[in-house]
Amino acid sequence: MSKNQLSKFLMLLFVSFIYISGSIQAQSLRINSKTSTMTIYGTTNVHDFITKVEQIKGELVVNSSKKIQSLNVEIPVHSIKSGEKGMDNKTYEAFKDTKFPTITFQLVDVTSLQISGEEINVTVNGNLTMAGASRRISFRSTGKKLKSGEYEFKGSIPLKMTDFNMKPPTAMLGVMKVGNAITLKYDINLEGAAINLASK
Repeated sequence: MSKNQLSKFLMLLFVSFIYISGSIQAQSLRINSKTSTMTIYGTTNVHDFITKVEQIKGELVVNSSKKIQSLNVEIPVHSIKSGEKGMDNKTYEAFKDTKFPTITFQLVDVTSLQISGEEINVTVNGNLTMAGASRRISFRSTGKKLKSGEYEFKGSIPLKMTDFNMKPPTAMLGVMKVGNAITLKYDINLEGAAINLASK
């Protein structure tokens, strides 16, 4: 092996070591779909309504500097259930489920993070994609460490369907009309590695 080849090999080895070290130090937490809840609150011209999300997938990754590196969440549209089949079908149609069967959220950055003992308060920005349209949203979440490797985060997010090019559903031959504004409330449990977040 020539001196030039040896130098390239050593450089490649060094870069690989740095990459592997960083990967090993990164820690992740996954959403426990069985213990997590997500509920959509809305209104109609007849009565208020509540629908529940029955399946949530996602992962939060903390890097070696104890900072939140990424957060990805996926919700199958057909996991949204109200208990009324006709209304559910209208909801799926509004989400354009045949073309876009999944709702996703991807973290862009964390703008605020305060930690006091086991209590966590965090404000995040990210891209929410529904019905094929993506919009930047910001929301605050309150969390706490339940035990080693298990964390809970709660919060609510106000949304407007028309911001995502969605047409609010109607029912009963158009007599019942769903309001444009909805509120998404969540209580998410994350499980995995025991992590210690660093405040911003």
